[in-house]
Amino acid sequence: MHALIMAGGLGRRLNLGEKPLILIGGKPMISYVIAAFSAAGFEPVVAVSPSTPMTMNWCRANGIAVCKADGSGYVEDMISAVRTMDEHYPLFISVADIPCVTPHIIRAIARAYYLSGKDGCSTWVPAGLVSSCRGGMPYRTTVNGTEACPVGINILRGDLIDQPQDELQLLLDEPGLSVNVNTQADRAMAEYF
Repeated sequence: MHALIMAGGLGRRLNLGEKPLILIGGKPMISYVIAAFSAAGFEPVVAVSPSTPMTMNWCRANGIAVCKADGSGYVEDMISAVRTMDEHYPLFISVADIPCVTPHIIRAIARAYYLSGKDGCSTWVPAGLVSSCRGGMPYRTTVNGTEACPVGINILRGDLIDQPQDELQLLLDEPGLSVNVNTQADRAMAEYF
């Protein structure tokens, strides 16, 4: 299964250059996400845009497959990348700014997805974890009776990429997944983890 890692955004809030290449513990943030998916047995492909040319160069220099998108927005670029890959099977779709994700977490998501029999899977953490780790997130919903926030890791069928998919909403009590690096405080929290 492929793991499409979305790395085409501007990352304006941090104002440190291309967001995927921001250093966490001396390594580019995206390298942690790529390493976690690779170690979990999934093949990473990084979606880049005109906003992230250095990320594209870094990926190529490190032997990581890239897929170019036009930078129209997250969903538009995701659909475009999946179509460019000509992917018809389920694939992971992940943000590039969750450096605390681990192979164990990724395998747990894949296992739950396969057992569910559903078309897709979205991953969530309790909203309380997000509030304590990064000051909260505006988007919330109730998952299994718990107020939850999205993590940014999904599994979707490539052949249905531009359609709504019947999905498993997977709630994980994993503090590391609550660290999505958008501010300097988030970066410090990622360094801590």
